[in-house]
Amino acid sequence: MNASSGLVVVDKPAGMTSHDVVGRMRRIAKTRKIGHAGTLDPMATGVLVLGVERATKLLGHLTLTAKTYVATIRLGYATVTDDAEGARLDGASAAAVTLDQVNAGIADLTGVIDQVPSAVSAVKVDGRRAYDRVRSGEEVELKSRRVTVSRFDLLADRRPEPDLLDLDVVVDCSSGTYIRALARDLGRTLGTGGHLTALRRTRVGPFTLAEARTLEQLADEEDPVTLDLDSAVDAAFPRRDVDGPTATVLGHGGRLPTTGVTGPYGVFGPDGRVVALVVERDGAARPEVVLRPSG
Repeated sequence: MNASSGLVVVDKPAGMTSHDVVGRMRRIAKTRKIGHAGTLDPMATGVLVLGVERATKLLGHLTLTAKTYVATIRLGYATVTDDAEGARLDGASAAAVTLDQVNAGIADLTGVIDQVPSAVSAVKVDGRRAYDRVRSGEEVELKSRRVTVSRFDLLADRRPEPDLLDLDVVVDCSSGTYIRALARDLGRTLGTGGHLTALRRTRVGPFTLAEARTLEQLADEEDPVTLDLDSAVDAAFPRRDVDGPTATVLGHGGRLPTTGVTGPYGVFGPDGRVVALVVERDGAARPEVVLRPSG
């Protein structure tokens, strides 16, 4: 049986790209109509949101801007990729680095900051991904972008070797923030070099590890969809309930009176089922995506 329409919250394993996960889910759900909202690096694990069937129409409208990560930063040397998968670059011993210095460096990287993305990011440079250019041996210099790091806390520290210092951290940040770049910049600030050795996303938008399932768990489900279409829209967007005649108008692509809500929101009929995503503009609430057409 094919999967129903909705969102799947996957606990992505290490070593797979987001596209790999989509391919695996297509086989599990027995449908080609699957896409992902946002990406995770192959080394990263954790929350990855997929849309199945009609819910793929939601993916471009999801405002998954708030994210939470737990990560391990290693001080003592930098790498080409700012993570453990890249070739080692020069560094300096972290033996003399104190936790007061670490916390001061973390404080400087908290708040609204201008961050230069990692050179192996997916940012495009003249039409090609930066990571493709780096892997071809090119020197890549990216422009800084403004991001928000609302929380950057040290959870634990340890010294695997005398010259190395590992830091377990938790980061709440806006979309577009590179945790690898935080590791790189903290290492630069402390004069030791730094890179990321582990990264796990625990939250993206309203979705957390509490809802996430591994690919193995999803393969055992009769229907792997985590949130059906109605529950998905209710979880991810503001909600507006309307009566039957109004739902019918909207289901035919008609407009509704405005309510003053900013951004897309879900409109639900009297049966509790979502009819459409709408956006208010030019004095009317207009359907962006009709999810259940009338008639």
